[in-house]
Amino acid sequence: MAGHSKFKNIMHRKGAQDKKRSKAFTRAVKEIIVAAKTGMPDPNFNPRLRTAIITAKQANLPKDKIDNAIKKATSTTDGVNYEEIRYEGYGAGGVAIIVETLTDNKNRTASDVRSTFSKNEGALGEQGSVGYMFKKVGSIIYEGKNIDKNEIIEVAIELEIDDCIDDDDIIEILCSTEKYSEISENLEKKFGKPLESEIKWISDITVELDEENSEKVLKLLDALDNLDDVQSVNSNYKLKLNV
Repeated sequence: MAGHSKFKNIMHRKGAQDKKRSKAFTRAVKEIIVAAKTGMPDPNFNPRLRTAIITAKQANLPKDKIDNAIKKATSTTDGVNYEEIRYEGYGAGGVAIIVETLTDNKNRTASDVRSTFSKNEGALGEQGSVGYMFKKVGSIIYEGKNIDKNEIIEVAIELEIDDCIDDDDIIEILCSTEKYSEISENLEKKFGKPLESEIKWISDITVELDEENSEKVLKLLDALDNLDDVQSVNSNYKLKLNV
């Protein structure tokens, strides 16, 4: 099946994220709380909560913390409420960026995101200014050297995925967000825990960056990802590789 991303770009992004695993627990807990508040606290009847729990397990969040997050969401005495706000903007070289947040203070978050764009040669736009270029998908990544690549691709196709990218010993499986939980659970049962598994925004319209703009964009993405209220940062940049 046709691929639309390159191994080195995927791994560069993953490498940057790996340095911030300390934030993964906090993000996972916040998503579980919001998911449980917006639907039933039973993952069997709440697809978003089911997905949130899968993501939490991928981040190695202990079961007791998952259970406590669900209890916190359904508690009548706990007043924590997070609002979901998506920000869209541009970075150096015309790169499009989507920032997803969960916040209990939208004024603080808006100020933080806006100033971060401004300080790193970016520009915050209106919602919808870049979103039309992206679609939200489930992404499941396995290392081909540890599994039979042909087998996992065959199984993935049987599970009705959208795309399968085989690039330099990395298998990335893309699927709809609706089927993400089912597909990721089936693949994990057969092939073990993936290298990465997440819901993300992707774009078929990519912007290739030279070295100067790459440094600027990666600095901006890193700064955005470090903000306390940010859940995810996605962009359509493509590193210009010297082969």
